[in-house]
Amino acid sequence: MSGINKNTDGCDDDSTRNESFASHGPNENSDYLDHEIAQLTKLRSEPNQLLVRDVPGRVRLPVSTVKMLLAREGNYSGRGRFSSADSCHVLSRYLPVHGPWRVDRLKSRAYVSQFSYDGTLFIAGFQGSHIRIYNVDKGWKVQKDILAKSLRWTITDTCLSPDQRYLVYASMSPIVHIVNIGSSATESHANVTEIHEGFDFSGNEDEDDEFGIFSVKFSTDGRELVAGSSDSAIYVYDLEANKNSLRISAHLSDVNTVCFADETGHLIYSGSDDNLCKVWDRRCFIGRGQAAGVLTGHLEGIAFLDSRGDGRYLISNGKDQTTKLWDIRKMSNNDTCTTTLRDSDWDYRWMEYPPHARILKHPRDQSLATYRGHSVLRTLIRCYFSPEYSTGQKYIYSGSSDCSVYIYDLVSGAEVARLDHHEGPVRDCSWHPLYPMIVSSSWDGVIAKWEFPGYGKALVPLRRRSNRRRVYYTDVDL
Repeated sequence: MSGINKNTDGCDDDSTRNESFASHGPNENSDYLDHEIAQLTKLRSEPNQLLVRDVPGRVRLPVSTVKMLLAREGNYSGRGRFSSADSCHVLSRYLPVHGPWRVDRLKSRAYVSQFSYDGTLFIAGFQGSHIRIYNVDKGWKVQKDILAKSLRWTITDTCLSPDQRYLVYASMSPIVHIVNIGSSATESHANVTEIHEGFDFSGNEDEDDEFGIFSVKFSTDGRELVAGSSDSAIYVYDLEANKNSLRISAHLSDVNTVCFADETGHLIYSGSDDNLCKVWDRRCFIGRGQAAGVLTGHLEGIAFLDSRGDGRYLISNGKDQTTKLWDIRKMSNNDTCTTTLRDSDWDYRWMEYPPHARILKHPRDQSLATYRGHSVLRTLIRCYFSPEYSTGQKYIYSGSSDCSVYIYDLVSGAEVARLDHHEGPVRDCSWHPLYPMIVSSSWDGVIAKWEFPGYGKALVPLRRRSNRRRVYYTDVDL
């Protein structure tokens, strides 16, 4: 295997010439992220100073939950209640690290899993054509057991509509299917017990173009779908008109991940195997297929993106075994960026990441921070910001091919928790939007729940097979 091939052609935009701490990441050259997002995180998750001052009687206590409750009862803040930041400070201290408790286990690999927006439902998609929707409030009872239609290889992605009435699912096909999950029937077999309508992203009803959908997301208003595909393109599908409204030849390789930047739907983020994250503004396309900007810094392909929801910040998981934090105000001009530092002989699907490559840095890294510890191998591992309501988004978390879930402090970059139980790669995981609970889904077929404090008897950790026995998982880039 050859070494990393270095190409010095990078981004010559002025924004990348000015060196700053932020471009190096919190766990490389400093113990603290020195950027506006650090202050925003502090505002969302630090308590009011009036609640943490010394209590009467010269009793000097640490900033603890007990002290804050005492100050609230004494109405030190003058509000008589906790603010959202006060609540986040309390809730974010209690990480969901106890357990796990098994939710379910199937005989096929779990690829995707997510809580609904309000946390009442949980969706899990498996390679064996099954999608299960669990009612969280009713003891994780299976509310809908969906047998997918026209599946190619696996369920690559699912997404629940904002009104939680419909679910779309994708596979390595240009057809994305939609299911009405509000129907009374528990079993939903495609076009047998219920109709699973198909949206053709190829735009050609006569021919089934040979490309697949890696990522699909609803817009906030539920009227559109955005999708990333194996033909290097981004698609926007108008559900009311039942047709593609936009196709962008976005990247030079597979578009593994896409998402809307915020609730307006104007900005779209995309990540590709060409190592680049791109920002697309549908209001002002300068030219056909030209991005509003490019974010350079990963040394290998992008596996997943998650938006902070503010149209400004996002994180990405890369096959260079890092998660990166980005501010789109630091993006470069599309015309000046080229792919750099790629090892053409290395393949993440069945090879370990070269040890010498772990110390390499992109010469034009525009990211604010870099987080290391988890591994992005075998499959497209997903990462997320922690919930705003309960944590103020002060953490980021990611699945890992070493069978664990990692939680990092956004500002310090420190690994604050590692959830270790599964026997296969944890491709996806989801933090409950309201409560300290994380659910992990793995290629071992297990859906596991981690909580604070947790109730009942936890599962006994499974005995690990050695890495050498599980390196050859698939020859498909998923």
